[in-house]
Amino acid sequence: MSGSEIGALSITDGVREWDVLMASGRRRIVTEMRRTGRRDTLGMICDLNNTAMCGQNQAFSRGPRMPAVSGLGHVGIHVNDLMGQRDFYSQVMGLKIADEDLEDRGMVFFSADPEAEHHEFVIVQTRTAPEDTVLLNQISFNVDTLAELKEFYDVFRAEKVRIDRTVSHGNAFGMYARDPEGNTIEVYYKTGFPVPQPHAEAVDFDLSEEELLAGAKALIPA
Repeated sequence: MSGSEIGALSITDGVREWDVLMASGRRRIVTEMRRTGRRDTLGMICDLNNTAMCGQNQAFSRGPRMPAVSGLGHVGIHVNDLMGQRDFYSQVMGLKIADEDLEDRGMVFFSADPEAEHHEFVIVQTRTAPEDTVLLNQISFNVDTLAELKEFYDVFRAEKVRIDRTVSHGNAFGMYARDPEGNTIEVYYKTGFPVPQPHAEAVDFDLSEEELLAGAKALIPA
């Protein structure tokens, strides 16, 4: 579908949809989606804004309800050093090895809870790009408590893992670091505070949990 086909515009036309979203107030749309469960994003823009373009074609204003994923299943990455990455993600990150084939296919399957989800993260020894090639933005791992995040901070320093930054997003605290092959990983804890995003400010994870949470809570808009 081309961007010029206005009459056939749908949620799949990502660039144009984003332009319309920005013009009509993204936050209002997201709030409405959460309130009603609707996923026909462009139709909602028409309803909330009485957009003139919508009246020109019903396909624009009343798109079909979109299917929805229930969550992220798993992520797989290519690696050079299978055993080195295997050790890092199992011994430093604490993921459990659910299955592996080290000799024939060079694959390791990890999960935080293999009984609940067989694999959430997979490494495969098939990387062909140079080591300085940027392949990923980040791989993020959630923890249940702020104390655990602070423990990971101590572990990373003890294991000499490269830590790029520790930040407060207000709605979460995140530690951004690098695995042995330079991929950016994040370990984060969700505070639940309704702080508008994007937001990131440097914080010191040597502070107490009380101090960190007080700082994040202070970011909630009045």
